[in-house]
Amino acid sequence: MRHTDAFPLMLIAIAATSACSTPGGPYPSLQPRAAEKIDPRLPVERPMNDRPVNAALAARLAELVVQARSGDAAFGPAVAEAERLAGVAGAAHSESWVAAEVALSAAIAARSPTALALGAIDALGADKLQAQGGLAPSDLAAIKAASEEVGAIDQRQAARVAAIKARLGS
Repeated sequence: MRHTDAFPLMLIAIAATSACSTPGGPYPSLQPRAAEKIDPRLPVERPMNDRPVNAALAARLAELVVQARSGDAAFGPAVAEAERLAGVAGAAHSESWVAAEVALSAAIAARSPTALALGAIDALGADKLQAQGGLAPSDLAAIKAASEEVGAIDQRQAARVAAIKARLGS
């Protein structure tokens, strides 16, 4: 290879390597950034969104809890009657057994306000979550508290109904 043949190749190589070293403005600092100075082992002092519960949300949750409680008050006598009749019911399909089944159906129907309240609380939380893309800690806590209270009522009712069903063999 002659020197004249190598010259264009050297010129291309020099041009290519010099393109990597052209000044392009200020370069980023290699000093630690502010976020890198935070110790992840330290607790966060307060939530980012530390506001009280939304008043409209709190009022709606209170209405739903009252609905569940009043439904439970109506459920009490209905389930007591079903328990009484199931306790004296005869063989399956006898007249006393049918009376107990009818009373059990009435008790199950009396659970409706509680079940509806529980579903409405869940829907309320899901709708807020979808509409806002998240929930404030105070709103989430209020929804969880209402859901737990109404859920406990619902579970007590379901347990009493299940016991009657087991007694009747249905």
